[in-house]
Amino acid sequence: MTKNWFRIGLLSIFLISLSLRFWGLERFNTLVFDEVYFAKFGNNYLTQTPFFNAHPPLSQYIISIGIWIGSHLPFGKDTVNELTGSMRSPWSYRWLNALTGSFIPVIVAAIAYQLNHRRSFALLAGLFTACDGLFLVESRYALNNIYIVIFGLLGQLFLLLALNSQNQQRYWYLVLSGINFGASVATKWNGLWFLFGAYLIWTSAYLIQTIQSFPDTRITLISPATFIRQTQIFLSAWSDKWVNKNKSSPENFLQTPLQKLTQINIFQMLFYLGIIPAIVYSIIWIPHLQLDRRYGFIAVHQRILSFHLQMGGNSADVHPYCAAWYKWPLMNRPIAYYYRTAESIHQPLSLLQPDLPTETGKIIYDVHAMGNPFLWWFGVAAIVFLAIMLLLQLVIPAFPQKRYSLPANLTVNTGIALYLVLNYAANLLPWVKVTRCVFIYHYMCAVVFAFMAIAWFVDQCLHSYYRQIRAVGVTITFIIIAAFIFWMPVYLGLPLSPEGFKIRMWFSSWI
Repeated sequence: MTKNWFRIGLLSIFLISLSLRFWGLERFNTLVFDEVYFAKFGNNYLTQTPFFNAHPPLSQYIISIGIWIGSHLPFGKDTVNELTGSMRSPWSYRWLNALTGSFIPVIVAAIAYQLNHRRSFALLAGLFTACDGLFLVESRYALNNIYIVIFGLLGQLFLLLALNSQNQQRYWYLVLSGINFGASVATKWNGLWFLFGAYLIWTSAYLIQTIQSFPDTRITLISPATFIRQTQIFLSAWSDKWVNKNKSSPENFLQTPLQKLTQINIFQMLFYLGIIPAIVYSIIWIPHLQLDRRYGFIAVHQRILSFHLQMGGNSADVHPYCAAWYKWPLMNRPIAYYYRTAESIHQPLSLLQPDLPTETGKIIYDVHAMGNPFLWWFGVAAIVFLAIMLLLQLVIPAFPQKRYSLPANLTVNTGIALYLVLNYAANLLPWVKVTRCVFIYHYMCAVVFAFMAIAWFVDQCLHSYYRQIRAVGVTITFIIIAAFIFWMPVYLGLPLSPEGFKIRMWFSSWI
């Protein structure tokens, strides 16, 4: 893939993402799901109305800026309401989220590219992220989850750029990484898990370097492709062709971002990815504390913590869409953000009254906060596969390499596997100990690394010598795209017949 085609591919992914997020953005002239909080909070900053917020304030600042800009534009005012506390159009409190969410697939592609400078892998990662329904839904409404993801991903991206840079440029990238990690935490506290993932891979890099320094150790850092060959010898062409194709630039693979992490010492980590995020987080609170003087910095955090501790467990009695962390990867319990029934497609949406998803009419308008099922399921399978390969490589002593004649520069795959698995685990496993009611959108920070994992797997398939293996990669790609198109009406809230709605709700737990 040439550089120009790569750029055209990324631009196409961005434009498609942008179009889907802005198409019919003000279709529902109301507050959808948690817009009853965040859109109102954004407006409160403009009207200087003190309020308590159960999350850090950064996303509400951004929504507030979007409302102010949107209110001064000469378009997007066909429908208005007073639900935020002022006369506002839905377009005004949603457009900036839609624009921000459009960049997430591009950032994911940039991260994938920094991992091994392979354009096909990066393009697939961006494409799969653009084909997810939950990211699309969250981007189309005045909610805060896309901001925790985009700032966390930018923190990861600038960290990788720092590792692939030298001298002064590296330090500037580390500063930007720390700023974005701080901004992620200033959106929601679980943004801290992105930073936790960075520390995990940094610690792992030093541990692996220490283990390899012992002369008698038999634990070696080799590619997951090695164990594919050990279990399925006919897949050996994957690695052979890949290595031959990249002989012109072996320096891109001899040192992976994982190995380069050992060039950053503990003092640099604590400063750039410790002190800087803490400073950024503290500064972001200043405008809110100036508006609401009832609580100081410590007191407001104590009240937020008390609020979350009192929310109750993952029971339908607390909220009908509560879903414990272990239900997220299989998408057991998505959320109906909006559900209305009508007798005709010509009936004005403003006249429709809220319905429960169990009620039906001749026309159904449904916005379901659910991912692309096949993308999520394939992604989880890819993460599990990579985790097993890492376990075999790093825990079980490796087989003698001479037996398989493995080229050394295949270690890049181990770096990718560690990066994806550790970041996925860092953003999912902390939820194991959380006892309050949680929802499927909390999984967004972890599942984005599953998107990259399945993109890596498909990319390996597409570069195989074997036609059957290439067919597997093509098939997975088309299934993901087809599933995105099939479920698109419930992502965008398009009118459906009761039959059309029913065939998209595969499980009773989805309703």
